Amino acid sequence: MKVIKIGGGCLKDGPTTNIILDLAAVRGKGNIFVVSAFYGITNALISGIEAALASEDTIEAVIRDLRNRHQIIVDCLMKPPEEKKLTLQKLDKLLGKLERYYFGISFTREATPRMRDIICVFGEKMSAMILAAAMASRGIDSGVALPEEAGIITDGKFMDATALMAPTRENLSLRLGRQVTENKILFVPGFYGVSDSGEITTFGRGGSDYSAAVVAAGVTADILEIWKDTPGFMTADPDNIPQCRLIPELTYEEAAELAYTGAGILHPRTVEPVRQAGIDIAIKNTYDPDARGSRITRQAREADTIIKSVSYTSDVAILKIHASGVGVRQGILSLITGAVSDSGINIKSVVTSQTCISLLVSKNDAQTAHDCIRAIHPRPFRESACRTRVALVSIVGEGLHLSRGIAARCFTAVSRADVNIEMISFGASDAAMYFLVHEDSLDPTIQALHDTFFNASPPPN
Repeated sequence: MKVIKIGGGCLKDGPTTNIILDLAAVRGKGNIFVVSAFYGITNALISGIEAALASEDTIEAVIRDLRNRHQIIVDCLMKPPEEKKLTLQKLDKLLGKLERYYFGISFTREATPRMRDIICVFGEKMSAMILAAAMASRGIDSGVALPEEAGIITDGKFMDATALMAPTRENLSLRLGRQVTENKILFVPGFYGVSDSGEITTFGRGGSDYSAAVVAAGVTADILEIWKDTPGFMTADPDNIPQCRLIPELTYEEAAELAYTGAGILHPRTVEPVRQAGIDIAIKNTYDPDARGSRITRQAREADTIIKSVSYTSDVAILKIHASGVGVRQGILSLITGAVSDSGINIKSVVTSQTCISLLVSKNDAQTAHDCIRAIHPRPFRESACRTRVALVSIVGEGLHLSRGIAARCFTAVSRADVNIEMISFGASDAAMYFLVHEDSLDPTIQALHDTFFNASPPPN
């Protein structure tokens, strides 16, 4: 049995969803599909929260917009009037519940993390219901298993939950295993699970990939397939390097590192549940389903140059906290990182020296994080600064830290491109090396690295 993940990028509208259903009808029987919300719906749900907080008069328009978006898709996917009518009735029932939640937060003037999680999962619930109904209208046995029914148990952390695999595995093997038959397709809404007390808790934005990995590990699937509208992992971003090439095989760690540094193929947390279960991940292109794609496995073939890909993210800012004797001052690091984390901001990375602590955060969080640090009293540092016009670049390949000359080739290439490196992190991972450059230098940096590792002859042993 396979677990197959379908993301919002493949569910953009009715026509693209029809392509997915055609493919699922041929290749999906006897498997479990974990699905995201239709494209743009999660953002619409979040915007609805802010609108409801501003005025209850906005709620009717929010619900009407959500219904119209989904009805357009239903009209495209389903032709029999009675089946379409029944599906829209189910949709209205879900939207009625959602509307009551919006009125609740409008009345209380508060959108707690608990309430945000409850509201944000409606997108996945609606897409799973519609997809199952559309598949049934094609004469294919299908059903929906909600995470609360299937027993995906989490640690209870709102907006950033983690699945508890022991109870989840026990629940899924019992509750999902008996629902999937040779000719049936089962749809599971991604993005969330429930705590021990039954509270809905989400896995964070983009967390449906992680949901699929949890389900795959829970039912001991033969493989986890991620259906995308791209060929798979590439040696670079095609927008930067049009001549980049497909990576046929990656290790779990290589895939996780690429996901972390901006390769939008996979959510960074997806790898861990399947790594522990020894389940491979296959990235498949929905527009070319017979193409090779990328396979993520425990023992992937090593590239001739060791390096598999050059990746980057521009969604990064650096906070520099200057203080003397950082390495010998007990508690200063926890004090600074604690102030940032307590405000709900994720710290991507920390690099320290004896005179400076450097924190990497998302660009959108940079100013808030800087304000949190400057609010510490008494201040345990001399000065602080925030830089947002930077990009994080990585070269990724299992074993690069054991291969002589990799770092030298990397930095020689960057130097020849007349690019200044602002910060380096090497050794934290066996499969990646990171460094920061000014955002204006990103394109020549990526081009120089890709030319060095993929367009040049490998160095002699």
